[in-house]
Amino acid sequence: MSYLAAFLVGLALALHVFPLDFLFPVAGLPWRPAGDAAQHMVAQRYLIADAWRWPPTFVATLNTQEGGLNTVFADSIPLLALALKGVRALLPEGFHGVGLFYGLAWVMQPVAAVWALRGAGETRILPAIGVALAAASMPAFIGRFGHAALCGHFLLLLGLGVYLRLVRRPTVARWIGAGALQVAALLVHPYLAAMTLALLGAVPATRLLRGEAFIGPGLAVGVALAAVAGVMAGFGYLGAQGDGGYGQFAMNLLSPVWPAGSWLSGWPWSPQLDATGHGGWEGYNWLGFGLLGAFVLGVVARPRGAWKLLRKHAGLALVLAALTALAVTHRVGLGEEIVLDLGPAPTALEQFRASGRFFWPVGYALLVGGMVLLAKAGRAGPVLCLAAGLVQVADATPLRRAIAEWAGGHPAWTIEAPALREAFSEGRSLTLLPSWPCVDHATGGDTFALLLETLALASERPVPASTMYVARWRTPPSCRDQALASAPLAEGEVRVILPAATPSLAPLVPDGAARCGPLGQLVVCR
Repeated sequence: MSYLAAFLVGLALALHVFPLDFLFPVAGLPWRPAGDAAQHMVAQRYLIADAWRWPPTFVATLNTQEGGLNTVFADSIPLLALALKGVRALLPEGFHGVGLFYGLAWVMQPVAAVWALRGAGETRILPAIGVALAAASMPAFIGRFGHAALCGHFLLLLGLGVYLRLVRRPTVARWIGAGALQVAALLVHPYLAAMTLALLGAVPATRLLRGEAFIGPGLAVGVALAAVAGVMAGFGYLGAQGDGGYGQFAMNLLSPVWPAGSWLSGWPWSPQLDATGHGGWEGYNWLGFGLLGAFVLGVVARPRGAWKLLRKHAGLALVLAALTALAVTHRVGLGEEIVLDLGPAPTALEQFRASGRFFWPVGYALLVGGMVLLAKAGRAGPVLCLAAGLVQVADATPLRRAIAEWAGGHPAWTIEAPALREAFSEGRSLTLLPSWPCVDHATGGDTFALLLETLALASERPVPASTMYVARWRTPPSCRDQALASAPLAEGEVRVILPAATPSLAPLVPDGAARCGPLGQLVVCR
């Protein structure tokens, strides 16, 4: 009954927030994806349509000037994309699973919260509904819109539930399930895998501090880590590099208690707290009045129970403290000021540029712990758990409204979509200029957006495309736009030049006067 109630909560919220054409998109829509969602959608469409290769996430038809693309570096959510690829014959043209993943994440979030709560020993219906409502209304979860893979917070709640079960009774079957969860988290997003692995590592730590057998659990964690490393090697994750910058997108010390986006406080969601100068969105971790109320009331009502719970899960507490330290980083911000600067970060941390995300498991542990304490605070405890969940739902109203407006915004194409669709349907390849590595990262925001918009249109078919925006790469990309523009047009090639590159590259196209012409703000050569 608890799981059914949580499922219905998640389903109702998902259908309330996301339009059906967002959850189940097809080709030919009169609106375009925007921001990072366009990148993820393009990568998924090409992966679903391309031939099966090794690694399974590699496509030869995207970023062809670099020899293809491993779509794990474009946040393609491989776990879902590969499943859709297996049934692509049944899918409508242009279908991708980015919108679908949002829906799945919203449905699974409250279900996974109940799983975690039951792992802590609380099985009554009212606390279950309370934790389901609160988890579905976590500000850090709702505030991830625009980045589908990172909405997979249900994996963190599942990881917390796995910890609670393994630390109590570490059976072989549970360890196998734990290992599968780590691989699944990796194939959604590596950040999520790092967090679920940290929660798994708390199992031997807690057992050690309790004086219980820990060597076997420690070896099991090593096996799970080896499995993740093996999948990373097989799927081509290893050896990748990005822009670095650990600490640029850190969590502010005040963020968990700073009610940005809270309906009860009336504070706007944006701008977030920022002491680093890079914006505070990645470090946004307001916990919500429902969670804070449940936790404070639970501790006040049962201080001895709170201390006992902390001692019982001391290993988990140490892991959560370490994740919090990673989140605030070596340059610690309080409000708008840096209050502690420890100098350059260790090189090993440079890949975790968006370090503020590491607080997410801490928030969910506080939620589950608070609900466990409050549920046992006398006869009124379960009712108070439900009330805390309802408060959290109400408090998150502005955030749900914001994501609903984003998902249902349906911005119009800024390019001539019908004419360009026709060109792509007849073309054999797309050369898009400027290429992604040739765009100035500091000043090229509009060009990046237009590049992704053009690729989004091309991906409906999808026509092999020369370039793609990626977050990480194994071989540093190079800028060869002049050579690409100067090359003779191949048979079936569609060469699209964006406004920023038109003055410098359009004159280089051979026989350009006869083969090139304006199409809205673009120049198209065929």
